[in-house]
Amino acid sequence: MPTLFTPLQVGELLLPNRIVMAPLTRVRAGSTHIPNNMMVDYYSQRASSGLIMTECTMVDAHACAFMGEGGIYSPAHVAGWKRVTDAVHAKGGRIFMQIWHPGRAAHSLLNDGEQPVSSSAKAIRNETTHTPQGAKPYEIPRALRTDEIPRYVEMFRSATQQAQQAGFDGVQIHGAHGYLIDNFLRDGVNARTDAYGGSVPNRARFLLEVTDAAINVWGAGRVAVRISPLVPFNDMVESQPEALVTYVAQELTRRGIAFLEIRHENHALPNEQAILHIARRHFQGVLMSNGSYTRESGEGTVVGGAADAIVYGRPYIANPDLVERFAKQAPLNEVNYDRLYGGGPDGYSDYPVLAR
Repeated sequence: MPTLFTPLQVGELLLPNRIVMAPLTRVRAGSTHIPNNMMVDYYSQRASSGLIMTECTMVDAHACAFMGEGGIYSPAHVAGWKRVTDAVHAKGGRIFMQIWHPGRAAHSLLNDGEQPVSSSAKAIRNETTHTPQGAKPYEIPRALRTDEIPRYVEMFRSATQQAQQAGFDGVQIHGAHGYLIDNFLRDGVNARTDAYGGSVPNRARFLLEVTDAAINVWGAGRVAVRISPLVPFNDMVESQPEALVTYVAQELTRRGIAFLEIRHENHALPNEQAILHIARRHFQGVLMSNGSYTRESGEGTVVGGAADAIVYGRPYIANPDLVERFAKQAPLNEVNYDRLYGGGPDGYSDYPVLAR
């Protein structure tokens, strides 16, 4: 019977365990978006994870939302990330890059004055974002023209190619949390009337085109997808989450991707459990679940077969040796929430590990 500590074949990779490190926005790359020594330390410290996923990584120079997230759009970024992947691999780890465009969650003050883009001209309501000029309301994005969309698909294709050059083991396409792909997926934002709006297949078209582009670069066994059909973050909502998950899961099954991650607000909520069961029914591949799991609830989910692996976020912020702590049922370090974003190694790469 599978447990959190049994191996798992994920596409072309064999994971030694099913405890996966979530993409975690930490914005330590600075204004160049090039990984630095802190990031090399941070990721390599967590190499015992079954699989590491990087924080959301910019596919274009004008795809910034957080003032310091990593990028993958130039040779300098490839070289910077190669230092990270080399360090992780030297410790026996495996690492996917999460490739990402923020869509309407970007701001012109972070992108050389370029207006954010989305499926439709709908701003994120009643929230602000951090910019060099302080907190600012989100701007009304520009709806992409139909003839522009291939250029954005190409950004993800190029990012996949550069992630491959940087030594990653694969890429995860970020289709969640109200960023560009999710701006197309969910009908709370997508008001288009062309081939990318209206029906579920039309709204999923951009995600699937991006997925196909990544597969064409690297093969399906090195490509994964994340979606969050019920998470309201960034002012998101979907009127047909069951139909959306069913269709996306079936289409990704057809493509044979490495894994599908369902990101929950909280996996224990009944509607989130129902969505996970729909994904399990319709996705005939490795299914990962992410949403406020403990060691015990993660173990129960894997043993019960609802998911094949569990993606942990907050526990990995403060516990680089999370796998070892779970195995020994040892106490977990507490997260230093005052040092989550930006700054130096404090609250980032300075958390203690268990004494050996």
